[in-house]
Amino acid sequence: MKAWFGLILSCVGASAMAQSSAATRLTISANGEVVIDAQAGVAWSRCAEGMRWTGKTCEGEAVLATHKEALNLASERRKADGEDWRVPRVTALRQLAADTLARRDGGRSLFPRAPEGWHWAGSANVDSSAPVVNQYNYGNISQGRTSANINRMDFLHGWAVDMATGEARGNFLKRGTRLPVRLVRQLRAEEKMQAGSLKG
Repeated sequence: MKAWFGLILSCVGASAMAQSSAATRLTISANGEVVIDAQAGVAWSRCAEGMRWTGKTCEGEAVLATHKEALNLASERRKADGEDWRVPRVTALRQLAADTLARRDGGRSLFPRAPEGWHWAGSANVDSSAPVVNQYNYGNISQGRTSANINRMDFLHGWAVDMATGEARGNFLKRGTRLPVRLVRQLRAEEKMQAGSLKG
């Protein structure tokens, strides 16, 4: 019985440590417009694209974009405010999902009215080895899959992360799929200083 009780206490302790780590990793900027991840050196937009920060919350509706439109949203925002906004890589978006899920409120205080579910990631397919397609498999035959065209088909698909679970998949059609977009950029000097003062 004591062993089980000890195991339960250690699990509760690990959960509390994870929440504490996530709580200190993500902080709100002085102006309230971004969430700072000092460990990764990045700032996340508090509002998904299409929404705007009012000083208290995010208003409006999140844009559901194709992959190309997501990249264009980042480009337009870069031009508008001179910051290096980009669609985040899979690893960064998965880390954000893990950090927000570890918080008591699931990250709602950091990202108010955040759209749920899958969000576009900017990562390209990184597996450069050409897969060998079984030419005798009926599914491959019926869909016209060959070793020669499988890489071309990869370009049609993009990566996304489920913000409710942290799961990542690279099989979303870039043209036909519409997903929310949360942009990220590098920290500015004053944000690094703010994050440093919060740590100390």
